Amino acid sequence: MISKELSETLGFAVKEAKKRRHEYVCVEHVLYAILHDDSGVDIIENCGGNVDNLKALLEKFFSERIECIPEGSEYVLQQTIGFQRVIQRAVNHARSAEKQEVAVGDILASIFQEKNSHADNFLKSEGVTRFDILNYISHDIHSEFVKPGDSGLSRPDQREKKKKSDPLALFTIDLMERAAQGKLDPLIGRQLELERTMQVLCRRRKNNPVFVGDPGVGKTAMAEGLVQRIAEGDVPDILKDIRIYALDLGALLAGTKFRGDFEQRLKGVISKLISIPNSILFIDEIHTIVGAGATSSGSMDASNILKPVLGSGDLRCIGSTTYEEYKNHFDKDRAFSRRFEKIEIAEPPVDETVKILKGLRSRYEAHHNIRYSDTALKAAAELAAKHLNDRYLPDKAIDVMDEAGAFVRLLGSTRRKRINPSDIEKIVAKMARIPTRSVSTNDRTNLSTLESRLKEYVYGQDEAIASLVTSIKRSRAGLGFPGHPIGSFLFTGPTGVGKTEVAIQIAKNLGIKFMRFDMSEYMEKHAIARLIGAPPGYIGFDQGGLLTDGIRKHPYCVLLLDEIEKAHQDLFSILLQVMDHATLTDNNGKKADFRNVIMIMTSNAGTREMSAQTIGFGDPKSDTAFKGKKAIEKIFNPEFRNRLDTIITFNSLSTDIMGLIVDKFVKELNDQLIPRKVRIEISPEARDWMAQKGHDPRYGARPLTRLMQTEIKDVLSDEILFGKLEKGGLVLIERDGDKLSFQMTTRQTVIAAATT
Repeated sequence: MISKELSETLGFAVKEAKKRRHEYVCVEHVLYAILHDDSGVDIIENCGGNVDNLKALLEKFFSERIECIPEGSEYVLQQTIGFQRVIQRAVNHARSAEKQEVAVGDILASIFQEKNSHADNFLKSEGVTRFDILNYISHDIHSEFVKPGDSGLSRPDQREKKKKSDPLALFTIDLMERAAQGKLDPLIGRQLELERTMQVLCRRRKNNPVFVGDPGVGKTAMAEGLVQRIAEGDVPDILKDIRIYALDLGALLAGTKFRGDFEQRLKGVISKLISIPNSILFIDEIHTIVGAGATSSGSMDASNILKPVLGSGDLRCIGSTTYEEYKNHFDKDRAFSRRFEKIEIAEPPVDETVKILKGLRSRYEAHHNIRYSDTALKAAAELAAKHLNDRYLPDKAIDVMDEAGAFVRLLGSTRRKRINPSDIEKIVAKMARIPTRSVSTNDRTNLSTLESRLKEYVYGQDEAIASLVTSIKRSRAGLGFPGHPIGSFLFTGPTGVGKTEVAIQIAKNLGIKFMRFDMSEYMEKHAIARLIGAPPGYIGFDQGGLLTDGIRKHPYCVLLLDEIEKAHQDLFSILLQVMDHATLTDNNGKKADFRNVIMIMTSNAGTREMSAQTIGFGDPKSDTAFKGKKAIEKIFNPEFRNRLDTIITFNSLSTDIMGLIVDKFVKELNDQLIPRKVRIEISPEARDWMAQKGHDPRYGARPLTRLMQTEIKDVLSDEILFGKLEKGGLVLIERDGDKLSFQMTTRQTVIAAATT
């Protein structure tokens, strides 16, 4: 199928022959039409031909060699055999190349096979060959085929085509031009890193800085900040005339069909940059060029093409990459990486992030048509640092600010146009998938009521809760030990008295992550490696550890090591540095920061000794505490105990406390039955019977849980599925001697009684 463009070109050839009153449409008419087609002109010029010279040759040929039909004579325009052969060969060429359409380039290539035509001779006289045409239309490369010394084209449209064939225009982005247009965000801070970058750029050799840092810390912003400083003239004189071009690797790779295309394009970019004085190439994600364009491990890639010009200082280059990619890809090619000077870009602290947000505020205000308060920007930085743990500042704080602007803007014109901390809290809660109350910037209310709220869920452990909350308040007040976790606590006492429940409720009430590790899974020496990662040579050594990865992902959390006495002794050695320096290094050398972790360990150590009866005279309570302390000293070595903030002993549960726990269990059961439209009420006598029957000082509240299951839940399950409570209802539980009795009322009866 002939393309629309070629169809118009052939039509132009026919019209030209008619206009000149030629009897035949020949190959030369086709070439003349191609010289008036944009793509045809582009092909011929990029293959070294001069369009004006060719037009002059054809005009001379038409006037001297082709006879014109006199005016007034009737004639029918006919095609020459050569014209038909050119079209047929072009169609066959397009089919063999599996093209969908026949294009102008195919016609040009076909003209060269018409050996006795003047069109073939004219093209060859301009230095254009069939190989040049085929190479051009196959590779789609614009600039590489222009002969050196070709002075360029005089017409405005030709100059535009020349611009389009410039490798810098095709494969790079002029950052100086973007800075002049105001499309780059300002760089806030980073003065030391910027000065170091300028120092490296002013070196005679190896003047190539590479920015290395975590994703989102501002590596690309560093390069853009340097561009803005140069555009504003706020740099030393030696750097004032510099132009920085960002390599577009996607454009460089797009459309490369044959081996050598990529290398040819990159060489064109490098040659052009070298020819421009004071030009610098910026390669974002520079690790991607290591291996780019290579077909095997030993073949030439983009980095090998850059090595000679970087080492000699002919071309300056700025790169950026992450620590991980630098280690895994960039640094492995030592011959390439040694030509760069590594500049580390660290994550900015929260106060510096606030300054960055204030510097960017005007741009986001103009985009969203809203206003950000200073407190909102501070909240964005603080809450992003606290709750968005898998990303880095300032990127995540900027994302929070941006999304908050979009959130308020979408509420409509009736909503106020000012963003406050409450809006930031909602956005962070959505992004972190946690309750809004959990991200409140006002921790004072949470801390002041923490003790009373914990006592609502855990009964009979007032002393333990008070001791724990005091330690947390001390840390939040800034009076704790710097470089230590918020708190390191050992909970001891009988089973089932609320040790684990306290840890769960602390996490819920403080709105932070709860992480639990059951130490029964780490009773063997080799199992400890799962926490910090397997050593090199073992399966899974590259996956990190469960504990270290968990803390890196959730640095603000409650860490519960349940039943710590069951763990292997090696675990206690690992925990020593955590309690002392709040850091733990995994098998890959990455450190996990425990400074914002509340570490709680539970243990049943001493339970058996504490439950043994005291023989003789003395205070049973103090004697029991002494026995428990001796048992703990026997299991945990002195250096471990000495690093704990507090050893908190939980009391056995009394009968009165068991009554409160019965109330709690009944409330939880009612919450469970809400979807079934069933409500339970228990009489005081039945409550006391449950508390007494389920009380065992040695086992805590767990016997009561089993009693609830056998005495209440098992009875209700049949009624809910098949009996009176199938459609809901009311259940009144009363005591009947040494058992419970149930009075069940259907939902219809309850509704009828309520309406009368």
